[in-house]
Amino acid sequence: MSNALSIAAVTTTLRFLLQQRFDIEGGGTVVTTKPLDKVRDNSISNGNQVNLFLYHTQIHPGWRNMDIPDQVKPGETAQPLLPLNLYYLLTAYSQNDDYPEPTSHRLLGLAMRVLHDHSTLTPADIKAALPANTDYDLDQQVEQMRISYQALSVEESFNLWTTFQSPYRISAAYEVSVVLIESGLPTKTPLPAIRRQGDDSGPILRSDLMSFLPTLLSVQLPNQQASARLGDILILNGYNLDSESIVILFTNTRREITVEVTSLPERTATDIRVQLPDDGTQFLAGFYTVAVRITRTGEQTRTSNELPFSLAPRILDIIPRQAARDANQEVTLTLVCSPQVQPEQRVALLLGDREVLAQPRTTTTDRLEFRIAGVTPGEYFVRSRIDGVDSLLVDRTVTPPVFDQNQKVTIL
Repeated sequence: MSNALSIAAVTTTLRFLLQQRFDIEGGGTVVTTKPLDKVRDNSISNGNQVNLFLYHTQIHPGWRNMDIPDQVKPGETAQPLLPLNLYYLLTAYSQNDDYPEPTSHRLLGLAMRVLHDHSTLTPADIKAALPANTDYDLDQQVEQMRISYQALSVEESFNLWTTFQSPYRISAAYEVSVVLIESGLPTKTPLPAIRRQGDDSGPILRSDLMSFLPTLLSVQLPNQQASARLGDILILNGYNLDSESIVILFTNTRREITVEVTSLPERTATDIRVQLPDDGTQFLAGFYTVAVRITRTGEQTRTSNELPFSLAPRILDIIPRQAARDANQEVTLTLVCSPQVQPEQRVALLLGDREVLAQPRTTTTDRLEFRIAGVTPGEYFVRSRIDGVDSLLVDRTVTPPVFDQNQKVTIL
């Protein structure tokens, strides 16, 4: 998601795209982001100027009151997103007020073409505009931001310019939608239920219309876990899975990761076993899809359908296990985890029933620092949430299942 600096990040990115184009064209045109009554800059040497003015914001109705995708689990409570549409006015000015040539018309046409060609703000555009500023996280927003032309009526244009008591200039209006700003309030994350009451059975579905292609029907995780972890053995169920050469493909589309793993020898036409490599540098915690690529003698290579599963982080250590509050009533905890975490991943610590975001990181690391304010003394179970996937707190290797005592800290 995006933080409260996202509005400024959008404006900076649009100005960067426009200025980049004008620098290529030459002529010393300057792109500014001033209000209409302050826009004309007489210090510009040749007088050529394009101004991008944010004149209006509006709540996006489609995202109103929605939870954060992949971050708020069932049973958790979070403050809804702040979804905004941003409205900009693009105006061009030229030397000598377009005499003898209508230079501002040419500048406006170039600027409109830039926004037309960049109808979607990509993460690459945002990173290029803000290369050294780690406070902005707009490039991590899952929903794409689209730039679309807005037709203003004569009355709307007249009211806008009259408000600023400025002489009217030919302009073009644009909408940027949608900017999703995450609330600064913590998410309530209650501990999971580890025991169900009564008989919880359901229907069993079966289809006999079987395809000749390799097909996956389900991914079986060990001990009925909600997520897999590095080192776990997964069982892929399906049909037409027999072959001399089998490769398992694990793909994380959000982080652009694809890992190829060889299946274990114990396999049949309906079941394949594969062990996730216990390598914290190959994988990242998050959501994946798994598919099977099969090559048979005399046939072309075929790839099965994809099935989703989540890869959970593992908490290796909590430093310290007994943490004392400082003079400001704050506690600092360091989690050692696997796999490693990249700087752009969203990381949170779930301490009891509250969510705390990790301190910013500049490199890939397996150590995460959290500063927690206002916590009362006591014992707490902790979980880490990385890209929407929680570490496994419930130990299901025993009956009945219990909370993992290794994921407990004491606040003094």
